[in-house]
Amino acid sequence: MSTKQIILEEPEHITTINTGYEKLRNVTCLSEEEIWTSGEVSDMKCFNIQGILIKTDKIKSRDWPCDIAVTGDGGLVYSDGTRKTVNKVKNGQTEEMISLWDWSPSNICITSSGDLLVTMFSDDKTQSKVVCYSGSTKKQTIQFDEEDKPLYSENGYIKYISENRNLDICVADCGAGAVVVVNQAGKLRFRYTGHPSTTKNKPFKPFGITTDSQSQILTADFNNNCIHILDQDGQFICYIDNCDLWIPYGLCVYKNNLFVAELRGKVKKIKYLE
Repeated sequence: MSTKQIILEEPEHITTINTGYEKLRNVTCLSEEEIWTSGEVSDMKCFNIQGILIKTDKIKSRDWPCDIAVTGDGGLVYSDGTRKTVNKVKNGQTEEMISLWDWSPSNICITSSGDLLVTMFSDDKTQSKVVCYSGSTKKQTIQFDEEDKPLYSENGYIKYISENRNLDICVADCGAGAVVVVNQAGKLRFRYTGHPSTTKNKPFKPFGITTDSQSQILTADFNNNCIHILDQDGQFICYIDNCDLWIPYGLCVYKNNLFVAELRGKVKKIKYLE
C-alpha cells in the first residue's frame, strides 16, 4: 500500500522544458529524469529533465503520432492514425503491434499488467470505443453501457485514456465534455462533467488524463487552462491553476510530480503532492 500523500495547497512549478514543437500534444515519463514527447510532426523526442534532447525517433508515416506511451521494458509505443497501426520502438527497431482495418487508433495507455488500452473511432467517425490488447490479441471491447447506449461520444475527437490503480479505465471524452470512468469489466462507474466555478466559466473540455499513487484522477481542462483533480469515485477535489498553464494537453504523473504538455511546445514539471 502506498503512503497517504496530501495535495499541496500551492502546487510548485519546478521547471519548464522547451521541446521545440510548434504544437505539442503528448508527454510520457520514461524515468524520473527522462520524458518522451510528441507533437504535430513525425518526430518523437526524448529529453532529460534539464531540457537536453537525448534522442529522436520518427514514425513510419509522414503524419504525426496520435499518442505515445512507455512500456515496462522501456520501449516507446505510438499510435499512427494514418496507417491505422500501433507500433513499438525499441533499440532503434520499430515493430507493428496492432493493425486495424475500418477503425483508427487514437490514444493509448499501458496498463499495470502490461496490456495496451486503445481508444479508437470508426472510419465514418460515428462510433468510438476502447479496446484492450494483450500483445496483438484483442481481449476486451468497451463501447456500450448496460442499456446498450454508447459510453463515449460518437465522433473522431481524440479521447485520452489512463488506467487507475483500482483498475478503472478513465477516458477524457472531449467531445462529450466529460471524464468517463468504467471498471475493469467495462461497466460505467461515473461521468464527471466539470465543477461549478465562478472563475472557470468556459465549457469543460478534458484532454490529457492521468492517475497517481493515491488513485486520484487528473485531467487537463483545455478551455480553462487548469487541471482538475478528482478522487477515484469522481468527486472533485481541487484545481491546479497557479502555474501559468496555457492550453494544457497531455499529462503524465511520475512519483509526486505532474508533467503537463502545453500546446505551445512547453512541458511543465509541477510538484503537487507531499
